[in-house]
Amino acid sequence: MDKNRDNETVIIELSDLSDSRLRDYMHMTDVALRSKSEPELGLFMAESKNVIIRAIDAGFRPRSFLMAPKWVDSMREILERFGPDGGDVPVFVASEDVLRTLTGFHLHRGALASMFRRPLPQANDILHTARRVAVLEDIVDHTNVGAIFRSAAALGIDGVLVTPSCADPLFRRSVRVSMGTVFQVPWTRLEQWPASELFASYGFHTAALALTPEALTLDEFEYTLADSSMKIAWILGAEGYGLKDRTVASADTSVIIPMKGGVDSLNVASAAAVAFWASRVRNDPPAT
Repeated sequence: MDKNRDNETVIIELSDLSDSRLRDYMHMTDVALRSKSEPELGLFMAESKNVIIRAIDAGFRPRSFLMAPKWVDSMREILERFGPDGGDVPVFVASEDVLRTLTGFHLHRGALASMFRRPLPQANDILHTARRVAVLEDIVDHTNVGAIFRSAAALGIDGVLVTPSCADPLFRRSVRVSMGTVFQVPWTRLEQWPASELFASYGFHTAALALTPEALTLDEFEYTLADSSMKIAWILGAEGYGLKDRTVASADTSVIIPMKGGVDSLNVASAAAVAFWASRVRNDPPAT
């Protein structure tokens, strides 16, 4: 591989794939392997210019960059944030064929960055100041996790807590679908679940989106929100089997979204967005 100086940024042009630093980008399409190895190594992948910018602006530090030559100019401002020569952050550039061989897929979103994770906050730190949070119980679809984070950011959710078996919010697909909002919504992974006592200790009313005979409709639940000081923890379950029975039993209220057209439920990410909107803080100033 060759190093070429180009406007103060050192570009490492790949002629082979023997550099050990490229291991971060191997087996990118193996979901099971990546979901295990990335957290263990303290890394995650940011894909596309906009997502990389969001990650860096949120204080995450890149370990390296990878891109095709045609994306270097558009990424230059980001690369030069790390000083002349790109600091100690390697910038790997290769043809699209080489990139496909390395990653296992066509890299059409501009660039990848291998990023260092940061320690997650304690659940107490999030709940101490939050008014509305979302709890994701065992949602294993990374697309749904990312979409929920995007809705959470857009609709003013103060934090997200994921259960021990929930998919990794920093998995590449989750990050991409969230459009990088996973970096701006505080989140953490609960050590134990259910955790009704934890939420009760901070004054949260736990509302499980679940199809149960005694469930309130979302319209009915809205009437209980007249007191704007009420803290709400929305509990969301995986597609198909939904929330566990013990989770529903431990929640303060079960809530359903009224349906028409013979539809009994929405995709969990869509349901989350509806619930977040319905429970928005009414005394917030209007958007301008």
